[in-house]
Amino acid sequence: MELSQVKLVVTDMDGTLLNSKGEVSPQFYTLFRQLQDHNIQFIAASGRQYFSIIEKLDAIKDEITIIAENGGITKRGDQELAKMTLSKDKINSILPLLRTIEDTFIVLCGKTKAYIETDNIHFPKLLSEYYTEFNTVDDLTKVTDDEFLKLAIYHIEDSEANIYPKIKHLEDEFKIKVSGQNWLDISHHDANKGFALKLVQDEFGISEDETMVFGDYNNDLEMLERAYFSYAMANAHPNVKHTARFETSSNDALGVETVLEQLIAAKAAK
Repeated sequence: MELSQVKLVVTDMDGTLLNSKGEVSPQFYTLFRQLQDHNIQFIAASGRQYFSIIEKLDAIKDEITIIAENGGITKRGDQELAKMTLSKDKINSILPLLRTIEDTFIVLCGKTKAYIETDNIHFPKLLSEYYTEFNTVDDLTKVTDDEFLKLAIYHIEDSEANIYPKIKHLEDEFKIKVSGQNWLDISHHDANKGFALKLVQDEFGISEDETMVFGDYNNDLEMLERAYFSYAMANAHPNVKHTARFETSSNDALGVETVLEQLIAAKAAK
């Protein structure tokens, strides 16, 4: 396979395109314009809220496809391409269990905003990095006026060690993904970034051999499997490094930008 055949680039946000300060590099925007010059489509795929992604990528938000909430919703501009929702009954059925897990905060992720029920004064500030639209409510079970894409649970130390073992028995009913050091997501069983990516690939008639994907955590595994040019960041989870075909440098060392430069050079030389 040759880099010059790539027609679609997909990148995760946290730990991948964003540096450890949550920033997009100026260099990326220059490279994005060059991708456009070569008719290469671009997708930002993240566990983040849709509104948070477009805030981070405001300069190009109307020119890209966005897979948000780990595949819960996929949009291009104002067009909604796909959506995977959880019924409120199913959400309410597992909230009592989630509330018993110590040192956690539960986020109910709706289409229009997210909802939290904590009285902790520090968590809203932390949450605002990932969810720009959210409300604090008295009881998550009473929230009904929205469509619900997932539950995101934050553990103050380690989600994989402290949340996952207590809910893994629910995997026959829900998609459960450790999506970061502190985060775990519970979604519709068919909701994942790979499922959403397949819809976009089919829309444009782009094959896996023509797709490039970057990721760093377990919620990226399905989309990495949908691309020949699959890249794990140097800072990636071991599962991601095992799944990806290639590796690049860390998010703080411009790992995505380094490979995009190689891609653009290969296109120019063809």
